[in-house]
Amino acid sequence: MANQTLRGRGGAGTPRQRSVAAATRAAAKRAERIRRPTEPAPEPAAQPPTGQADRPTRSRPGLPTAGLAVLILLGLVATAALGLRYQEAGRTTEARTAALAAARKAAPVILSYDYRHLDRDFRAARAHLTAPFLDQYGKTTKAVVAPTAKKYRGVVKATVAKPTGGDAPAASVVSAGPDQAVVLIFMNQVTTSTQVADRRLDLNRVRMTLVRTEHGWKVKAVDAL
Repeated sequence: MANQTLRGRGGAGTPRQRSVAAATRAAAKRAERIRRPTEPAPEPAAQPPTGQADRPTRSRPGLPTAGLAVLILLGLVATAALGLRYQEAGRTTEARTAALAAARKAAPVILSYDYRHLDRDFRAARAHLTAPFLDQYGKTTKAVVAPTAKKYRGVVKATVAKPTGGDAPAASVVSAGPDQAVVLIFMNQVTTSTQVADRRLDLNRVRMTLVRTEHGWKVKAVDAL
C-alpha cells in the first residue's frame, strides 16, 4: 500500500530511478553523436591585409614572355647583320669589277710619256691618281722623268699585256673590299730614245692599289714587281 502511494505521488518512480533513467538517456545521446560523422565547419575566407582591399591586382610578365622578347630581339639583330653582310658582299663584287676596269685604263696612261708633250701626258696620268701616290708621282716626274726624257728624247709606250692566244688583258684582282682593291697587271713597255739603237721591249709586272673616291676609283699606290 505504501509503494503504491509513492508511485501514485511521484508518477515517475523513486529519485534514484529517475537519476538512472536520466543517465541512460545522456549515454544514448552521446552514442548517437559518435555514430553520426561530424561535418567540418567551413573555413573563413582569407581577408586581404589592411589597406590593400581596394588595390587592383597587377599581373607581372612571366619568364616565358621575357624569353620570347629576347628571342625576337636576337632575331632582329641577326636579320640586320645578315642584311649588312649581304650588302657588303654586293659592294665588294661591284668593287672588284670597277677597280679592275679602272686599273686597266689607268696603267697605260701612268706608265707612258712622250718627251714632245710631257705636260699633257703627266696631267692625264694625274687624273687617275690620289694621295699618297699623287704627290710621289708629281715629284718623280718633275725631278727625274721630265729632264731625262727631254735630254734623250725618250718615248715610252705602255700597254696591258695579253696572254698568248687570248684576248683578255693579263690583269687580275688580288684582293678587294667595298672601298679598296689590289690589282696585279702585266705590262709591255716599248722605249725609244737616243740612248738605244732600236726599240726596247720591257715586260713588267705592276701591282696597283686603288681606292673608291667621290670621283671614282683612283690609284693610291704603284709597285713594280
